[in-house]
Amino acid sequence: MKRFAELLDRLVLTPSRNGKLRLLTDYFRVTEDPDRGLALAAITGDLSIAAIKPAMLRALAAERVDPVLFGYSYDYVGDLAETVSLVWPARHDGDTASASHMTLAEVIAKLQSASRSDGPKVLAGLLDQSDIPARFAIIKLVTGGLRIGVSARLAKQAVADLGPVDVAEIEELWHGLEPPYTELFAWLEGRASKPERAAFALFRPVMLANPVGDGELERLDPADYAAEWKWDGIRVQVSFEGGVRRLYSRTGDDISRAFPDLAGGIGFEAVLDGELLVGSPAATGTFSDLQQRLNRKTVSPKIMQNHPAFVRCYDLLQLDGEDVRALPFRERRARLEDFVATLDPARFDLSPLVAFEDWKALEGLRIAPPHPIIEGVMLKRWDSPYLAGRPKGPWFKWKRDPHTVDAVLMYAQRGHGKRSSFYSDYTFGVWTGAEGEEELVPVGKAYFGFTDEELRQIDKYVRDNTVERFGPVRAVRADRRNGLVLEVAFEGLNRSTRHKSGVAMRFPRISRLRWDKPPAEADRIETLRELLDR
Repeated sequence: MKRFAELLDRLVLTPSRNGKLRLLTDYFRVTEDPDRGLALAAITGDLSIAAIKPAMLRALAAERVDPVLFGYSYDYVGDLAETVSLVWPARHDGDTASASHMTLAEVIAKLQSASRSDGPKVLAGLLDQSDIPARFAIIKLVTGGLRIGVSARLAKQAVADLGPVDVAEIEELWHGLEPPYTELFAWLEGRASKPERAAFALFRPVMLANPVGDGELERLDPADYAAEWKWDGIRVQVSFEGGVRRLYSRTGDDISRAFPDLAGGIGFEAVLDGELLVGSPAATGTFSDLQQRLNRKTVSPKIMQNHPAFVRCYDLLQLDGEDVRALPFRERRARLEDFVATLDPARFDLSPLVAFEDWKALEGLRIAPPHPIIEGVMLKRWDSPYLAGRPKGPWFKWKRDPHTVDAVLMYAQRGHGKRSSFYSDYTFGVWTGAEGEEELVPVGKAYFGFTDEELRQIDKYVRDNTVERFGPVRAVRADRRNGLVLEVAFEGLNRSTRHKSGVAMRFPRISRLRWDKPPAEADRIETLRELLDR
């Protein structure tokens, strides 16, 4: 447990991807089974501790610490696990830190064997017996969201580096493995053969595109590339094999249960790559419509009726048991066209190719696409095989230029991890109302796009101009004469009944701090509404 706690602590304080990767690989190399496999499961989100919920943790803290003190502490620290681990009263009977010397497997076994009724007692007992780093690690385990700046793919890459093997091999095996992954580590260390793909309909790592760089198209021959629209949905993989149906996200998460209407329509021996959308192929809904279907544990018949899901197919990875990923895109595309023609047209359609003669002509199409949910074009070499990851050269994405708007900072919230000491999550608004009666209405929230130095500047501004506090959130001075103007870039807008402004931004980020601009000169809501009507 002590080694796992040290790992989490160092990961939180290590900003670089390569630094985190080295820490993870070193941990997996020196830690014994089953601890390292359970740590891997915790980091990838595949570890379940069902009996303990975050609300229990808050209740336990409230029993031991003055609620006002806890509130102030949480406001300052900004992370629930860190706050509880710091304020939890230490025992004075000499038994403190005994849990720190338990193995990770022993701690997890205690937590997983607890019932809902005795879960709080078991958790409290472990926290009583732990030092601060171990408390932090235990709380991260039970809350399920580590928030240490490590993605599941990065953790799998660290495991792959033990071999070394390609991370794509790990991802193809992943859904057929279970924690603590002893057979996986045995293979990587040369003590056993590669685990067999015993399960059906496993995830195949997706192929990703690189953004078009400045002057890059000038070095490419348009005749070598096919173009197709880049649709604004979520990338998915549809798999049916051996009677097993699966719908995966681009990161390999099984999302079949969230889309039972679509999963039920999968009845073919193939693996497809495509875009998950809602509505119908003839009347495709917006991303805002798609959000009505996302992140739901259960889906009501009414939701499925109002927002039916379908897949716009991009590529073919396997057909009738034959892996076709090594074939050139031109041949895969021809097979895909023939295959999609046999499927239910309400659930599967084909992403059309875009005819063009040269890059200038394609740029004109990119700037003015025929459908509002198109966010650019994809370029794919006709001779490219389907390769896992993001290889340089075969595929490019050429997105529409982002929109920008000048908005006024309204609220700021503390960040997490290395940003827990800074106000780094910003809500901003634009003006609405008649002349003399103007007021700000929130239109979005952003937490990236600025440098570390700009973060320090905004944080100081927030602290110097706070007018109200709401837990970890601060309202800042924002009127016609006083306020900080932010130039916000975003990919698009959707109509929204959940927001007072009536609009929701897609992928907003801070592009510039406009210290020079008076808040009265920030944009009005009409500017955004005009974009909606285009």
